Amino acid sequence: MKKEKLFKKNKSKIMKNNNGKPKANWILKVIILAFGLSVFFSLGSEILMSRVNIIISFIILVGIIFIGILFDIIGTAVTSADEAPFHAMAADKVKGGREGVRLIRNADVVSNFCNDVIGDICGIISGSAGAAIVLKIFISKGGIKETLTSIIISGIISTVTVGGKALGKTFAINNSKEIVYKVAYIACLLNEKFGIDLIPKSCPRKKV
Repeated sequence: MKKEKLFKKNKSKIMKNNNGKPKANWILKVIILAFGLSVFFSLGSEILMSRVNIIISFIILVGIIFIGILFDIIGTAVTSADEAPFHAMAADKVKGGREGVRLIRNADVVSNFCNDVIGDICGIISGSAGAAIVLKIFISKGGIKETLTSIIISGIISTVTVGGKALGKTFAINNSKEIVYKVAYIACLLNEKFGIDLIPKSCPRKKV
């Protein structure tokens, strides 16, 4: 009976910490950042696609797909990484150690942002970029059927995105520690140089 009460008490404490104001504020930051990134990338791709040739358009499209895959790798790495090595780094005052712990302890929010938010944004923009490429091809090569070209390019985008993320997940799981450390190191530099701290500070366990 005592164990059951203790479990409920600890569970309540964890839920309180997980849903606390610091994390809620960070989620709000993520929403604002997601909106900003969506507008920025959409506007940027629209402007670039309208001014460059087909080859450059394909390069831009590949870049957008690569960004989506990269963030998917980060999100997967954070959810699969072990927290212990980053405690050791933090204890030794290694730059990025504390940020690594915070990333892993907030893996749910970080993964949602990287895998879902950025992934959805890149998916939408890559679709728009593909449509722009189809239009360019159709205009420059009048004899080509627009529908067939659209289907082929959509198939290429889907194949590269899905295949890249599948390979990326395997890579992320096998190299989670290194990936999280690199992201944590960059987050540490951003905080030190520019005062930008995007990692939520609340976590269900003792702070590092």
